Amino acid sequence: MNKWYKEDLAFIHDVGFRDFALKSAPGILEILAQNKIHDGLVVDLGCGSGLWAQELTKAHYHVLGVDISESMINIARTRVPNAEFRIDSLFKTDIPSCNVVTSIGECLSYLFDPDNDRQTLVQLFYRIYNALNAGGVFLFDIAEKGQVAQSTTIRGFTEGEGWVVLVEKKEDQEQITLTR
Repeated sequence: MNKWYKEDLAFIHDVGFRDFALKSAPGILEILAQNKIHDGLVVDLGCGSGLWAQELTKAHYHVLGVDISESMINIARTRVPNAEFRIDSLFKTDIPSCNVVTSIGECLSYLFDPDNDRQTLVQLFYRIYNALNAGGVFLFDIAEKGQVAQSTTIRGFTEGEGWVVLVEKKEDQEQITLTR
């Protein structure tokens, strides 16, 4: 499993793309409060480097984070030593009984995980439903079509000290595929 997001890319993802997890945390915590979920286990599928897990533990939740990347999990374990982390496909991992399941950062949309197909995704949703305690919540986001106009390519970059990530996005609307 260690072929996904090796050490260098895990570092860059952690420092360069952290804003989404950190800026969405207050809103997600508010959704949990609105649903009267103030504690208990949160299972974070596609947990990455543990940024969301860190916010959850600050708010006194217990966390089980799952990610396919060993390097991402290593960062998460260092960042949040009092949470539990597992190296596994989010599509196949065992989901224990919990109050909340999250999957933020469009993890459910990624096709590089060979376990991600329509049947496995449907099975995952059933497994999440069965794992959630009464009143539990499943929060996720997905990549939707229409991010890039047909027959165009968008190019951009994100940079930090000593690194840069160049991004090219194009969309095949017939195949319903966004390639980054």
